Amino acid sequence: MFTSMLVATLALGSLFPPSLAAPTDTLRKRAPASLLAMAPKADTCAGAPSPAECKTAAEAAPFINESFRTYAITSPGEAAALVSLMAFETGDFKYNVNHFPGTPGQGTRNMQYPEFNLKYAQSIPELKDKLAAAGTDPKAVLALLTANGTYDFGSAAWFLKTQCSDTVKAGLKSGTLAGWQAYITECIQTTVTPERQTGWEKAAKALGVPGH
Repeated sequence: MFTSMLVATLALGSLFPPSLAAPTDTLRKRAPASLLAMAPKADTCAGAPSPAECKTAAEAAPFINESFRTYAITSPGEAAALVSLMAFETGDFKYNVNHFPGTPGQGTRNMQYPEFNLKYAQSIPELKDKLAAAGTDPKAVLALLTANGTYDFGSAAWFLKTQCSDTVKAGLKSGTLAGWQAYITECIQTTVTPERQTGWEKAAKALGVPGH
């Protein structure tokens, strides 16, 4: 399955497992990729502006893989969109709290707005008691999510699966530029920029999205 391929891909240079079955056999035959190919500044946290927020690629990869399993991210097109989004929004995993302009409660690895962080936290049974204590305070809710790597890196996949339309999801699975653009404009509701597109193209190539 694609998830197995992705685990190997994000393992910083590990070869794809030889036992992978179709439809990912063609992906296995591509040159092995790494998360560093998608987020090149994630090689170190030395000198990071917010050291407590920074994660290297080696630290991020297991959490990203876990999120893909949890939220059934099964295509390279979806994975490329999510990894490129997280890398762009966090400066290659240097941040998980919004500092620019500093919107209170905005954060996690896809820099979700506070209202979505609350919805996300409410979807996690293990946070029920802590969330009751935090109430709806945006900073307190964000702190619950960023304190746990699984939740911190899980937000992007959660958002795709629960907040994006089926049409957008299908577009990402297709791996096309138009599909990714619709994800950015219609679901993330922001502007396609050259910087965002370059990041997506790097991720699409690294993960073996057809046509890249």
